[in-house]
Amino acid sequence: MKELRVVISGGGTGGHIFPAVSIANAIRELRPDAKILFVGAEGRMEMQRVPQAGYEIVGLPIRGFLRPLWKLGNIGVALDYLKSKRMAKKLLRDFQPQVAVGVGGYASSAALGAANSLGIPTLLQEQNGYAGLANKQLAAKASKICVAYEGMERFFPKEKIMMTGNPVRQSLLDTKMTREEALQTFGLNPDKKTILLVGGSLGARTINESVLQHLDLISTSGLQFIWQTGKYYSEEIARRLAAAQADPQLSAMNDYLKVSDFIADMGAAYKAADLVISRAGASSISEFCLIGKPVILVPSPNVAEDHQTKNAMALVNKGAALIVKDSEASEKLIPLAVETVKDSFKLKSLSENVLKMGYPDSARVIAKEVLKLAKAE
Repeated sequence: MKELRVVISGGGTGGHIFPAVSIANAIRELRPDAKILFVGAEGRMEMQRVPQAGYEIVGLPIRGFLRPLWKLGNIGVALDYLKSKRMAKKLLRDFQPQVAVGVGGYASSAALGAANSLGIPTLLQEQNGYAGLANKQLAAKASKICVAYEGMERFFPKEKIMMTGNPVRQSLLDTKMTREEALQTFGLNPDKKTILLVGGSLGARTINESVLQHLDLISTSGLQFIWQTGKYYSEEIARRLAAAQADPQLSAMNDYLKVSDFIADMGAAYKAADLVISRAGASSISEFCLIGKPVILVPSPNVAEDHQTKNAMALVNKGAALIVKDSEASEKLIPLAVETVKDSFKLKSLSENVLKMGYPDSARVIAKEVLKLAKAE
């Protein structure tokens, strides 16, 4: 059997990186001998996360275009793109992959564009219900396009589309912890209902402000909270919480509010939670569908074509999630969460409905398509 070599490119956020790593892991399961090389963007999150997952990655000096497009700085962005594409071509010639996989993000536009120009078969994986710019540009020359939402023929050639769902972090599915054990790892009480707040890999100001504005309600709710703030906001939040603890009513805050800039073991965090508050990124939604976790979604308004609202409504319309608008979150989010987590019937209904929407073998299905394109089944 000839050696299998695969390039996987994309990143920028956890929503691109986690599926990419899941696909790589699934390829390795099918072909343990596979040589897999990641191509990312210098200075972006993938340059840390991919090596942590055990894979080699090469960074390109590629950046996103500034808005509006006529800004002078875009001349430098365009030059960096051309340089990145030249680098990617040399990289591909040296590595000689049989197939290239793009998961969206800056780097994939250069790496997959180079693969197309060298005649290397390409597979795209689109996580969202609204296609990203890189994948839309690459679709015409792609061999296969794996999607997670209906109606994607609006963006891609229908004959290339395959419904696979989004791959998720395997650790979330593999965790053997009980709820009680998971709560113990956070120093929390197994007899109390728990709400997990996550703003995505970079944090979410709106969710963070919602917590800070309702510390009184949180302190009297009888509930406990696990709160991932994101690194960007962690110092400011630590200062504000320290100031708030001067209030005698909030002095015991550390007993019921566990604050972290980043949660490494999301499997434990999800297992501990009775309800999750989250942005509506595609990867996060796919995770909730597979683990059956009740969730309140707060779509980010800062994304192309408001695609997070479209992601969220796919669940809300089937009674599989609740939604709070970003503009209303500071007022409504925490009161709704406190009310919902105390309603056992509502939690059970949300859990049952969201489970019906999962694609449990997504990474493996995509990996098999990658092997087909590489003629390495």
